[in-house]
Amino acid sequence: MEKRTPLTEKETAPLRSLDEWEEDLLYRYPEADIAGSEPGQPAKAKDAYRDYDNPGRDTVREFYRLNHQYQTYDFVRAKEREFLRFDKREMPVWGALEYLNTLVDDSDPDTDLDQLQHLMQTSEAIRADGHPDWFVLTGFLHDLGKVLCLFGEPQWAVVGDTFPVGCGFSDRVVYPEFFASNPDAQHETYRTPYGVYAPNCGLRNVHLSWGHDEYLYQLTKDHLPEPALYMIRYHSFYAQHRENAYDHLMDDHDRAMFAWVRKFNPYDLYSKSPKPPVVAELKPYYEDLIAKYLPATLKL
Repeated sequence: MEKRTPLTEKETAPLRSLDEWEEDLLYRYPEADIAGSEPGQPAKAKDAYRDYDNPGRDTVREFYRLNHQYQTYDFVRAKEREFLRFDKREMPVWGALEYLNTLVDDSDPDTDLDQLQHLMQTSEAIRADGHPDWFVLTGFLHDLGKVLCLFGEPQWAVVGDTFPVGCGFSDRVVYPEFFASNPDAQHETYRTPYGVYAPNCGLRNVHLSWGHDEYLYQLTKDHLPEPALYMIRYHSFYAQHRENAYDHLMDDHDRAMFAWVRKFNPYDLYSKSPKPPVVAELKPYYEDLIAKYLPATLKL
């Protein structure tokens, strides 16, 4: 694996809070745009809202500079070996969700909702629309992989738009100019459109940049229906489910399953409101739902 110099404090925490990334997604993909367009075909011109020269977005730019520089093929494979052993700690699912709550940033002036309330808002919106219970549970759990931050991972290795590694970086990934600092951009194989992969090999054979999506997918892959697993694994893969940048790696099964990813996306982005759900009242329902699909304890 490539050698890297130790990261500075700025490099490990470029965002004031993890919610800043999600706020940036709202900026890039406004709700009206999602509602008024076909999947993957924004109705509004990109330059009408992708104002990345706005000084107020400096922390997001810095986040993606680090993300795009350090998320190499070797880095991803090393993180898979490190974390997919699931040997950090063991706890009940609800305990893991409460553990996730320690990520709340008290200095964030924009929200006083903790991570559990954010997840419950998403799942309650899904439930209100009458979707199956496994869909509701997916909304409730989809960000649980952010516990990686509590294991010492820098933000750029936990959240952010995901993209394939081991092949050429698309210019439809956010801030593509920052890939110039990624060693893989000069690699004889990794810089080519297919890289280490075969045409239309299927995303199951493709390694995406490391983060909470892949981690949670691997944690739940033996317990949830396949549509739920696609939602979890690819909900941050905006370069594909919004920009269609990696069709050349997808197979027909991926294309069919991405309908579920696109169905989930609006609930993920637009279900938040200032009024928090009453966790104590809803907890029994979610405890029963968790027990229906998941083991009593999780190995994280």
